[in-house]
Amino acid sequence: MTTPWGELTLARFPEDPRDRLRAWDASDEYLLRYLDGSGVDLSGTVVVLGDRWGALVTALAAHRPVQITDSWLGQEASRANLERAGAKPGTVQLLTTQDTPPGRIDVLLVRVPKSLALLEDQLRRLAPAVHEGTVVVGTGMVKEIHTSTLQLFESVIGPTRTSLAEKKARLIFCTPDAALRRSANPWPLRYDLPEGIGPVSGRTVVNHAGVFCADRLDIGTRFFLGHLPVTRGARRVVDLGCGNGVVGTAVALANPEAEVLFTDESFQAVASAEATYRANGVPGHAEFRVGDGLAGVAAGSMDLVLNNPPFHSHQATTDTTAWRMFTGARRVLRPGGELWVIGNRHLGYHVKLRRVFGNSELVAGDPKFVVLRAVRR
Repeated sequence: MTTPWGELTLARFPEDPRDRLRAWDASDEYLLRYLDGSGVDLSGTVVVLGDRWGALVTALAAHRPVQITDSWLGQEASRANLERAGAKPGTVQLLTTQDTPPGRIDVLLVRVPKSLALLEDQLRRLAPAVHEGTVVVGTGMVKEIHTSTLQLFESVIGPTRTSLAEKKARLIFCTPDAALRRSANPWPLRYDLPEGIGPVSGRTVVNHAGVFCADRLDIGTRFFLGHLPVTRGARRVVDLGCGNGVVGTAVALANPEAEVLFTDESFQAVASAEATYRANGVPGHAEFRVGDGLAGVAAGSMDLVLNNPPFHSHQATTDTTAWRMFTGARRVLRPGGELWVIGNRHLGYHVKLRRVFGNSELVAGDPKFVVLRAVRR
């Protein structure tokens, strides 16, 4: 990536030479050009919110910015890209959306996320640290910035306007208003599940902002809950890509002897899963881990993996994550262990499972979803 401070070699994480998706886009370039050309004072506390793969903090490393991200993969990409660029460890402070933010922010740079809820939650968390002299600039592709995005900046920070578009990217300029009266942060949300969905019927869900279907049970998970395998005894189960943890919590409620690992690459998701589990006083043992799928889980150590793979990476549609989840599941399952997958029918996961496991069985289906089972031979 060409920046006003030189050329940078950037990669997503985990690095894959076959992956043609870049670690930056035109909105990152537009923001960096603006910062260089407008003379923004970067000597104070610079906070970068939502930097997807570390392009912004790597370019601005000399100014010792603070990065705040919901993505473990994005954070690891940032760490690797900073090292590749020669930045010393600790030059950039890498925080998560669950960490306490800086107490004072002089420059706030916002890479607009796909989730408006996540943007709202984070702006509300950061607003107390913003002062009248804070420079607030957002960036995103035109298709990512909507009227609701601008209204949110205006309601939480202050008067907001946008730039002209360049290469289908746009900037957002926001002037902090110290007199602005903000409503309370509604996140995390809590709601009760409907009846008729097995062990979690009527149970409480806690959802942090940015987690899929934060205010209701999505129809795919509801279908999955109606067809989960029955587990008995001290089974080791993984809720892979756990989201708010409803699936793993259902298993733990049905079988208190089970050991359930909840894992996701989203810090918000794992916080939601743990909060949901704790809110329902579930007996038994559970572990909550933020990371790259099943990396770090011992081979042959699990009896059952339950998975609803995502098929988007930000705005890109891709099956890369599903492939990695399936191959990871095969590695960690003991012989005879099973992977159960819920997915949209059109995604053709049965083909991928046959290639990875050598088998795939249809457990249940409707016009939109299928539940598939693959066995580790």
